[in-house]
Amino acid sequence: MSESGDVGVRDGERVEPIDTSVAHNARVWNYWLGGKDNFEPDRRVGDHVRAMFPVIGEVARADRRFLARAVRHLAGEAGVRQFLDIGTGLPTADNTHQVAQAVAPDARIVYVDNDPMVLVHARALLTSSAEGATDYVEADVHDPASILTAAARTLDLDRPVAVMMLGILNFVLDTDEAVAIVRRLMDAMPPGSYLALTHPTVELGGEANVPAMEFWNANAAPPIRARTGAEIARFLDGLELVEPGLVSCARWRPDDGEEPAVVPQYGCVARRP
Repeated sequence: MSESGDVGVRDGERVEPIDTSVAHNARVWNYWLGGKDNFEPDRRVGDHVRAMFPVIGEVARADRRFLARAVRHLAGEAGVRQFLDIGTGLPTADNTHQVAQAVAPDARIVYVDNDPMVLVHARALLTSSAEGATDYVEADVHDPASILTAAARTLDLDRPVAVMMLGILNFVLDTDEAVAIVRRLMDAMPPGSYLALTHPTVELGGEANVPAMEFWNANAAPPIRARTGAEIARFLDGLELVEPGLVSCARWRPDDGEEPAVVPQYGCVARRP
């Protein structure tokens, strides 16, 4: 990928041009994780946010480690064989299908994102074990009906599904709308399905999130917001929290012997009874 914002190509088809003049969340997140799929405006904004909010790099890494632990639990102990990963972001190490299929080779995964750069890189998400399957859906979190229709081409929505919403609901600025989106998705899933989510907060030592997000919203896309634990708990109405509940994502079932520092990013897994 060049710095010029060329039109992307996927499977011989042209896709929407990638605007590299404005920092974008998927690419800045990739930069904080040490990736190379980013451009100078992404790095400039990422560095400025990091100067205002120095723990953001650790937040990004803790969020990624949470994904691996949550998927291992869901594919292992919980026995889930289907995953709907909404807000996929750019491919990196330990993507959902890699973690799930390492535990359960027959796992089926559908990725959802609406960033044209993620679409260009979707081939990396479409590798799969011979027994399982992966698919990529270009759709927006604000349109859960379209997500469900497309996901049903690969997933059996009459069987339990783990809905992964890591760092995505913070881009739905209206909390009532975000609650309605989660409810629409989870109401479409059968009992025994799960919701895994992470979300930034001004709690857990995250007070510096306030000016950092103000800067972000003035200089990058899409706009973002933090929420309190009480606000995030609204997403979980009707679901049963898996231990240890709604906690800093770094503290959700850390690996044996680890005592990770708290980061201002909530994480949880909850089951639909």
